[in-house]
Order: sequence, then structure tokens, then C-alpha cells
Amino acid sequence: MAQNGPRAGKRAVLRAAVRPLVTAVALMLLAACGTNVPRLDDAPLNTYATPVGYKGIRYWGDAELKKLNEVSAVRLEQVREAHRKDPSVPLERAYYLAISGGGGDGAYGAGLLAGWTLSGTRPQFEIVTGISTGALTAPYAFLGPNYDGRLKEIYTTISEKDVLRSSGPLGALFGASLTDNSPLKALVAKHVTADLVDLIGAENAKGRKLLVGTTNLDAQRPVVWDMTAIAASGNPDRVQLFRDVLVASAAIPGVFPPQLIRVQADGKSYEELHVDGGTTTQAFLLSGENSLKDVDKALNFPRKRSLYVIINGTFAPQAEKTETKTLAIAARSISTLIKNQSIGDVFKMYAQAVRDGVDFNLASIPADFQDKGKGEFDQAHMRKLYDLGYQKGQGPGAWSKTPPDYDS
Repeated sequence: MAQNGPRAGKRAVLRAAVRPLVTAVALMLLAACGTNVPRLDDAPLNTYATPVGYKGIRYWGDAELKKLNEVSAVRLEQVREAHRKDPSVPLERAYYLAISGGGGDGAYGAGLLAGWTLSGTRPQFEIVTGISTGALTAPYAFLGPNYDGRLKEIYTTISEKDVLRSSGPLGALFGASLTDNSPLKALVAKHVTADLVDLIGAENAKGRKLLVGTTNLDAQRPVVWDMTAIAASGNPDRVQLFRDVLVASAAIPGVFPPQLIRVQADGKSYEELHVDGGTTTQAFLLSGENSLKDVDKALNFPRKRSLYVIINGTFAPQAEKTETKTLAIAARSISTLIKNQSIGDVFKMYAQAVRDGVDFNLASIPADFQDKGKGEFDQAHMRKLYDLGYQKGQGPGAWSKTPPDYDS
């Protein structure tokens, strides 16, 4: 053993010297396999960028909409015309729905909507917004009760294999994410058909809006996409862009790969990196810089408004033993961050609602629901959540008028 000591030491030194070189070569080879696409990394350009072939289909979610009064005036005329043709379309009242992220917990919101339909009190929403899993729910919530069955199918029959698959060790180390979201893309393509997009586009002329949030990771800002405008654009690639935005909104950073979206700025083409809208906000309706009360004053047409917020999660802390491993600690930390971000977003929406005289309604997974799934998309767990939402949605007890612990 003593004679092998010096040789073993030399081999160890050699391995230590060669390892960084091997790693560097591997990284260069992986980079050479990728595409060299120009990225939009100049902040001023980001303000003027727009997807190729489109105009006015998105805006920053954290900035004042300077043309809000103008846009609202056009929408009001569209609603008036829709009301003239069909008196059942609300004119003096407006109902809004915001659906949060939450992964497989989106089954609760899907069940809640179906139960709400059964109660006979579910209104037609003028505006529906969605983030992450809420973005996948939002198109069907927007189209109405006839699509409750589609939501039930999606949230009670899928499993993890229908949403993601492992990227493998190399993909996890050197790729954009831990998993491959090809199954999710296939699932979205299966359900988001050209016919579905056309149905959503037809509502654009009636003043109704379907809005989906993503996060522009390069700009570190939320982006709100007007999906009804995309659907009504007549652009040949409108169906693909519609799907890409939904996939981007559900692209949990590090878990799913980000979605690259081709844009133009100052006559040049670039690609933007978009990820989960939940990275910047868990639920939304309007930037805090804007006021619906100011819109009413500007248009001299006050409307009674009701906002319904579905949080696909619970606000109560849920004790759980966390393994002392890197990924487990990171996952638990992110879930804790999201829970507290949800609370902050709900309080912000509530404050805006009070300021603008909007009737506020909040639903979330009850704190006493203790079932824990075996994964993010555990089918049995999702079915239980759907059934719970379905039960809650049939009665008024599903909705709270204030954020959690507001009175205390």
C-alpha cells in the first residue's frame, strides 16, 4: 500500500487538473448544439417590442395603462351593442374573475366553477384573468358552463406523465430546466384547438376580455396578454401564439423550460424569455396605477362591479418535514414564498376593490383540507380537490368578503 501511495496521489492531482477542462469542453459542446438566436436584452427596447405580426395584444402588468380610458370607452360601446342584441348581457353590472396559479391544485378551482354552475348563480364574466394553472383554466371559465366538463376531464384524468418528463442528468445540469414540458405542450395543443380559439376571438367584439399573465424574465416584469385580441387577430399563427402564451404562463422556472417568443423592436427581430406568471404575481386584474372609479368618471357611466378571486391553494401554514437536501429545501422555500406572495396579492386586489367600490369575493382551498398528494400532479389528490371544490361551489360558503385574517 505504501508503494502505491505516491502513484495514487499523482493520479488524484491529474484528475483534479483535468476535471475542469472536461467540464469546460462539455459546456462548449452543449452550447455549440444550441441556436444562436438574438435576444432582446436592451431595457428601452423592451418597451416597444411586440410579437411579429401583432399590435396591441399585451402590456406591462406593473405599469399604468395610459390609454385605459380610451380602451374602456371602446369596450363599453361593444358591451352596449352586445346588450342591445341580447338583453341578457349585463350592461350596468360587470363581473370579473381572477384565477391563480397552483399546479395540480388547479383542480379545486375547476371543481368550484362546476359547482357554481350547478348553484345557478354563476354569472357571465366580462373579464377573466389567469396565471400559471389558472391560465390553463381561464379559457374554459371564459367560455362558460358548457366547458365545465372539459375542465373536469383535464383536472381529474391527467397525471404527472401527461405534464412533464425528466430531462435526465445532463439536462438538469446544463439545460434550461429539470424536466421536459413536451407532454404539457401536447396536452395544450390537444385541448386548445383552432375552433376553441375562434370561439374566444368572437367574444372580443362584445367587449369581453381573456387575459393571461407571464413573466418576462429578462426584464423582470409581468406581462399581460390579451388572449381575445390574439384570437380575433386573424393572424395565421394566432393559435400557436395562444398556445405558447399558455405554456409560458405555466413554465415554473427551473422545473419547466422557459418559452421563447419572437418579437420585433425598432424593425429588428429578437426573442424574449417568458416563464411562469406566478414568478411576479399569483393573481391579477388591473395595475394598481389605474382606477376603475376614474374610468367611470371619465366615461360618465358608473357600473356596479363584482370581482371573484380563486386562489388554487390554502393560506394556512402546512407543517411538513423537509429533507435536508438541496432540491427539497429549494422546493419547500419556493412553495412558502408563493403562499406568502398569494396573501400579498390578495390584499392588494382587495385594497384596489375597496378604493374603486368593487364587490370583492375570495375563494381558496379550506385550511382543514389535509390530503397530501404524492406529486405535483397526483391524480387521486386532484380528484379529491375537484370534488371538494364542486361541493363548495354549490353554496355561498365558498366565498369570503375579505382577505385571510383581515379582521385580526
